Amino acid sequence: MNQTKQYQQRQQALAPLSRSEPWDMLIIGGGITGAGIAREAVRRGLAVLLIEQKDFAWGTSSRSSKMVHGGLRYIASGDFKTTLLSVRERERMLNEAGGLVNEMHYVMPHYKGKFPPPWIFNSLLRIYDKLAGQRYFKYFKKDAFSSFDPGIKQDNFLGASQFSDAVTDDSRLVMRVLEEAIHEGACAINYLKAESLITDDQGLVVGANLADTSSQNNSHTYEVHAKVVVSATGAWADNLRMQATNQTEQTFHKQIRPSRGSHLVVSQERLPIKQAYTLLHPVDKRAFFVFPWETRSVIGTTDLDHPALGDEEVGITSAELDYLLTGANDLFDSAHLTKEDVISTWAGVRPLISEGGDDKRVSPSKEKRDHSVWLDNNLVTVSGGKLTTFRLIALDVLKVCQKVIALDQAAVEDGKVNNDKVNNDKVVNDKVFSKQAPTSAKFATLPQSLQERLPGFYGRQLDTLLELAHEDDLAYVTDSNTIWAEIRFAARHEQVIHLDDLLLRRTRLGLILTNGAMIPSVSDRFKQICQQELGWDEQKWQQEVLRYKDIWQRYYHLPAA
Repeated sequence: MNQTKQYQQRQQALAPLSRSEPWDMLIIGGGITGAGIAREAVRRGLAVLLIEQKDFAWGTSSRSSKMVHGGLRYIASGDFKTTLLSVRERERMLNEAGGLVNEMHYVMPHYKGKFPPPWIFNSLLRIYDKLAGQRYFKYFKKDAFSSFDPGIKQDNFLGASQFSDAVTDDSRLVMRVLEEAIHEGACAINYLKAESLITDDQGLVVGANLADTSSQNNSHTYEVHAKVVVSATGAWADNLRMQATNQTEQTFHKQIRPSRGSHLVVSQERLPIKQAYTLLHPVDKRAFFVFPWETRSVIGTTDLDHPALGDEEVGITSAELDYLLTGANDLFDSAHLTKEDVISTWAGVRPLISEGGDDKRVSPSKEKRDHSVWLDNNLVTVSGGKLTTFRLIALDVLKVCQKVIALDQAAVEDGKVNNDKVNNDKVVNDKVFSKQAPTSAKFATLPQSLQERLPGFYGRQLDTLLELAHEDDLAYVTDSNTIWAEIRFAARHEQVIHLDDLLLRRTRLGLILTNGAMIPSVSDRFKQICQQELGWDEQKWQQEVLRYKDIWQRYYHLPAA
């Protein structure tokens, strides 16, 4: 066998599976929820193994709307507690992970005779700010607003309300939280599928049989035991619950309602915006957004029931494409956007916890975004919730895990632990993200924007990234916010198995560059880095390019006619 660098990296990643004693916790699912649980569990002294059947953040956690927000609609429905918790977590992330989670202004334009009128919306915003303990709200009359942002339609325009939430790179957020967990001693492995649960004589879940899915030619299986197994598989959560309860599709009462949300990416030249816009769609009056992200403009999202999920990726439909273009063109009436303006698309499936079970008369947009945790024969399952509240979700999971495995009670109370010591004399600290100033001399040579961005994206790993960089790796990849050093670092240190891992999740170049970044000016450099860091030969490179182009064309570009 050709012992490529990638093969050696993979063997190193899989080495912890030879552990003879049971893990304290096996987490199935490598999205933001699983990463958050790993982060909170490991710092409480638990031996944690996290696995993901595809790539880290492959599912919903790389295909969200990228927003870290409190949820204004919760106030409108009277759910002040959810909003309060969400805005507090938003402020926490802004303080701890600046550069990765950044404040973004949002604007709601108001039009004569259209809902909501300014006085209603502005009342909600004052409550929103009060819950956050910050003053963000501003109101601009027509003339004042149009002078600095004249791109929206002017007929019957009254003015605009401005408020603040936050925006992130969701996939990098997962990697950052995972890195914090790994630094504390957790083990995380991608392309490792839980094919079946292991149960004892009493029917209690005590582990899982895992299959290495990183190679079609060389699949290995592993039997892993754990004191508690946590399923954090999002929209796929019902599958393992059926196994744990020995039920079938016919007898199991499903509680996950998959809801698809799709987005379009267009250039800033075609839609030049500096802040986010929230608007009500002219067809169905549901809220959606247009916002700047990674040097591009994003239009989204939809909210539609999605069929039962398999292992395939999810893509946008023609109806959703038309819906999003119609909404954007209604507000930006001089833009005249068409499908030819679309650089890329993405679609993700939210795991909504259905209030009505299989009753689809309730619109997905009306379902709550709360999370739920279930305990079935020692399998702890969590699903639902929001990107913003991943830390709180993790703490709720640990509370349920206490019914299976011993945990210090104080260590799982809403993160407020006053120097209580738990296992291994580790002091529980409620900060998710560590702060460590980079020491590399190269850091001072970077432009200010990168000095603000990179510490949030990479934390304590930034020095490693900079020292690994070749002389020309500190340059931007064309007009993106990404530098070549990030490509090299990911290839060597972040369990990259396929080209789509590198271009769709470790970086977002496949979403913001034309043709999924497979353009001569940059693809040759990708090839060179993959050859140097992963040991890919010409045949392997061509295989990966063909595989990537097929994935991008089917799921990240325009829908098939």
